[in-house]
Amino acid sequence: MHNPYVTLQIENQVGYIEFFHPSHNSLPSDLLNKLVSTINDAGSNKAIKVIVLKSGGDRTFCAGASFQELININDEASGKAFFSGFANLINAMRKCPKFIIGRVQGKAVGGGVGLAAATDYCLATKFASVKLSELSLAFGPFVIEPAVKRKLGLSNMTQLSMDATNFYSAEWAQQSGLFAKIFDTAELLDKAVVAFAENFCQYSPEAMKQMKSVFWEGTEHWDTMLTERAAISGKLALSDFTKETLKRFK
Repeated sequence: MHNPYVTLQIENQVGYIEFFHPSHNSLPSDLLNKLVSTINDAGSNKAIKVIVLKSGGDRTFCAGASFQELININDEASGKAFFSGFANLINAMRKCPKFIIGRVQGKAVGGGVGLAAATDYCLATKFASVKLSELSLAFGPFVIEPAVKRKLGLSNMTQLSMDATNFYSAEWAQQSGLFAKIFDTAELLDKAVVAFAENFCQYSPEAMKQMKSVFWEGTEHWDTMLTERAAISGKLALSDFTKETLKRFK
């Protein structure tokens, strides 16, 4: 696999959405936009009762937003647009009328943690360590913070955000509420994901839709809030401090 992609495949009424990027499954703006449209399509597709979100490859689940795009931000408008990518994705996931099950086979960094947190139920392997590296890059996880805090709680979100250079184990993520279950291998993970997802196909679509709205009750203001958070990050990306910091990581 060399070319980035987002695909949707339907098997036994389960919609499997898979994304891939050769740079550790990072998500540039075009892939983020494609993910948003694919989730919206799956949400309205009557042939699909439940959605599984996964990434290609057998290592990193998602390295977050595209670093190459980040270092090329030159004005506030492009900065806000860049960080709005994950804002739009998280909002699409929370507003999707169908349950979204996360399949996390490897490390999740930055926006990848936000992506896992925005699923309704997340399964992972023991290799799925997590890290929020944003502070070490001279900005912060402002856009994904509401989704991560909603799953992990304020204390764990604070710990993960401030300890920005270290990975936390999959066991820690499970104990903190991000992962429901963890498995020793990707093969065992896949069997569990399929069984768990297909079980929902026996349930009432309307009941699941109503339950999802209950799960996300109180997040109706996220459309506005996450856009505002994207603007904050966009401004920080333009600072001399941030530019100098990013040069060291380039």
